[in-house]
Amino acid sequence: MKTDHSFVTGRLKSFKYAILGAYKLITTEHSVMVQFSLGILMTIAGFYFEISKTDWLFQTMAVGLVLSIEGLNTAVEKIADFIHPDFHDRIGFIKDIAAGAVFFAAVAAIAVGLIIYIPIIQNL
Repeated sequence: MKTDHSFVTGRLKSFKYAILGAYKLITTEHSVMVQFSLGILMTIAGFYFEISKTDWLFQTMAVGLVLSIEGLNTAVEKIADFIHPDFHDRIGFIKDIAAGAVFFAAVAAIAVGLIIYIPIIQNL
């Protein structure tokens, strides 16, 4: 059987796997479910309060950053658990660092949300 390695076919396959991976993240990982739900709520809030294009850019980037880092954190945890299923100090250290990256992204996203919505809510 000959495989097709054309540019378009390859990109379509990559896109399919990316969508499948996003679906797996959203449907199997509780932390991603929470972050995805918060992203949906922030999107609804953006439409409700009619935020500016610039605010949409920052909000979209913040949500995307958190979901992306959550995905990477999940991948690190799954690989670490596969390599060493039992508790190990070094594996725990690696997993803590990955979780710390999610923390930084989440704090940045909270800051973006506060910067956007506090002035809007104060002016109601």
